[in-house]
Amino acid sequence: MLQLTLIRHAKSSWKDTTLKDFERPLNKRGRHNAPLMGRVIQDSGLSFDRMVSSPAERAITTARLIAAQLGYPEQQIQTLDELYDASAGQLLHSVQSLDDSWRSVALVAHNPGLTQLCNDLSGAGIDNLPTCAVAVIEFELDTWQAVHPDAGRLTRFEYPRMYTD
Repeated sequence: MLQLTLIRHAKSSWKDTTLKDFERPLNKRGRHNAPLMGRVIQDSGLSFDRMVSSPAERAITTARLIAAQLGYPEQQIQTLDELYDASAGQLLHSVQSLDDSWRSVALVAHNPGLTQLCNDLSGAGIDNLPTCAVAVIEFELDTWQAVHPDAGRLTRFEYPRMYTD
């Protein structure tokens, strides 16, 4: 069995208009919600063989803040350039290229591709993965290369507003 946890980056700041989209940092809410969701992941008993993130500032910061809550070594977070601004098809290709020795992977990336990938893989019909949402999809497969649309089952879907006012 394979387990893919899709994590949308936490809320980012639009305050500095001189920054490129790739460079936008997390805002105050994002810096609060990422550790919160890290605790939610930890409390649920989830763990990851590998965390893979978009290199965009808001995504890698989200990954690092969640990793810190899980005791996952920051230096083991892998960044993939192709996750930035990726379509669902591009994200699927990245998933299919994962190392089969990793049975449980967290993928930190961006919308709209992430929501579409979640729906494509699980048939969940989610309108939108909110910022810092966590969606866990399980596959009765032995290899990431075999992952395809409708092959998975959504087993968890949580986001910060479920735990805050």
